[in-house]
Amino acid sequence: MSRALARQRLDMALFLGPACLLLAFFFLAPVVVDVFLAFTDMGRNLTVTRFTTENFERMLSGDRRLPSVLLVTATYVLGTLAIFNLTYGLVLALVTTSMPEGAGAFFRAVWLLPRMSPSVVYALLWGWVVAPTDYGLLNQTLGAFGLPRIDVKSDAPVVLIILANGFIGASFGMIIFTSAIRSIPQHLFWAARADGASGLGIVRHVTLPAIRWQISFVTIYQALSLLVSFEYIWLITDGGPFYDTTVYALYVYQRAFGNGQYAYGAALALGLVLIGITAALVLWRLMDMKELLQRPRIEVT
Repeated sequence: MSRALARQRLDMALFLGPACLLLAFFFLAPVVVDVFLAFTDMGRNLTVTRFTTENFERMLSGDRRLPSVLLVTATYVLGTLAIFNLTYGLVLALVTTSMPEGAGAFFRAVWLLPRMSPSVVYALLWGWVVAPTDYGLLNQTLGAFGLPRIDVKSDAPVVLIILANGFIGASFGMIIFTSAIRSIPQHLFWAARADGASGLGIVRHVTLPAIRWQISFVTIYQALSLLVSFEYIWLITDGGPFYDTTVYALYVYQRAFGNGQYAYGAALALGLVLIGITAALVLWRLMDMKELLQRPRIEVT
């Protein structure tokens, strides 16, 4: 082995070694442990007495609550992703980039405040907004217009979790799309205006095609993030009323740590991993991300 090749491999080990160790320890090892536990009967006493496939049989045919949990999860992910993380995030980016620089920066900073605040504080604010009493902000507003009091947490719980997660999740798309819009060459906008294009025409024919890959990235990343997130749902509704807002990730948590069914929770978590991989592959194909990652045809030196 030549000294140059040995030096190259040593450099690779020094630069990639720590990252590989972190991936192995924090990602691969938990998956291996999860697969092991999924085929056991571990319960609240944390002991394993036998290996079995009963957990997967229960998932496929014995858990009557699982289909409704999957339906709630699909509604929550698709609703939050389409309405807020993509559409509303893009609208925020378009509006703030069309403002004067100072005003746009201020508006974006204000919108980032919920993401920078502690999760418990954000959840408490939503609890105050939708409180079913006369002291809730929403009911105070309705009362000022002579409208009857409503209980959003009981009457429209899925809408509540979509709103709560959507408003804080839109900031991610706003930042990504803002950066992408600013990187578009200005002469494209000047040419479009010179040709008589309207504002909507410029957005449709110039802006959106230019930020196609950023939209694809946000779609895939946020879809996978929503699949495994339940923090705000747990804090605001605790998965209720009954199981009306229990998404798959929260259901895994409840079964494993709430009921002490660690083996069944591990099996459910393994199912969530498979759902995430399937969703990622499908979105990768639909978004044609392979084209984004291909080698450039022309090298510029």
